[in-house]
Amino acid sequence: MKQIKYGLVLVFIFSFLVPFKSFASEVNIYSARQEHLIKPLLDIFQEQTGISYRLLTGQGPALLERLKSEGINSPADVLLTVDVGNLVAAKQSNVLRPVTSEVLNANIPSQYRDDEGYWYGLSARSRVIYYAPDRVDPARISTYESLADADLGYRVCVRSSSNIYNQSLMASMIAHHGPEKAYEWARGLVDNFGRRPQDNDTGQIRAVASGECDVAIANTYYFGRLMSSQDRSDQQVVERVALLWPNQEERGAHMNLSGAGVTMSSKNVDAAVALIEFLSQEGAQSFYAAENNEYPVNPRVEPSGAVKELGGFKADSLNLSDIEKYSAQALRIMDRAGWR
Repeated sequence: MKQIKYGLVLVFIFSFLVPFKSFASEVNIYSARQEHLIKPLLDIFQEQTGISYRLLTGQGPALLERLKSEGINSPADVLLTVDVGNLVAAKQSNVLRPVTSEVLNANIPSQYRDDEGYWYGLSARSRVIYYAPDRVDPARISTYESLADADLGYRVCVRSSSNIYNQSLMASMIAHHGPEKAYEWARGLVDNFGRRPQDNDTGQIRAVASGECDVAIANTYYFGRLMSSQDRSDQQVVERVALLWPNQEERGAHMNLSGAGVTMSSKNVDAAVALIEFLSQEGAQSFYAAENNEYPVNPRVEPSGAVKELGGFKADSLNLSDIEKYSAQALRIMDRAGWR
């Protein structure tokens, strides 16, 4: 069934691909995306362009450390990674180079790309609130800010401050409220922790389903995975937990990205840019987003699969380049607030 699904989706991609000029080149990719998510697209890219590829997969922070260690001698041409925080860290570590592309600027909205061209978002997810509908009135937790209210009690589950998703959320709070109010929010949130921060995003959602917590913060694609699962225990989690889009009467729900940049060490810059352009186009966006339960960044592509079932929502229009301004401060504030 999985092979049939891939086949149908890839046929769909072929119907939307715009022909690329031919390059006699190779592109080396360091990818934090799992091989099964990216390889089908790379195979099409190779066939369409004549650009061969080599793929190295790993965790985002480990790939960044490798790039830093290898320096200008790194064989990597493209870094594919998850979370804008990792993209920002790569830029700040001087392992990416700025590039300009009319294709990328047309396909990717300005808030989802670096304003200097160091990185470009390729798929989006929202960091939202989950709750137990039999124990929590959703009107009581309609905003991120409400999770820090003193009378909410010890009901919130969330990952540790070392998690890049939480660091990016914290940076967005600084961008919207300033550092002191952001600290007050973090301090109030810590006071409402129902348990010591632990586990991954799926673990936070499961904790709500089990009754260990009543409220959690996690990315949408983790819930999408549970919704798509054939495992009965996963379906039971979905039945017991509801998703809430925060701040819909105000700025909207916090967004984050997976994305890519061309490395400073690249010997094949044209081929590297061509690959990122390919991944930003309609067919690739449809596949890329559907297979990992994410939202396309290309505005011409509709959401599909599990996340489409979640319905529409107002997204925060914060330019994610601004995360760079507050990333270091976000860590300091989380530490000061006791978020471990």
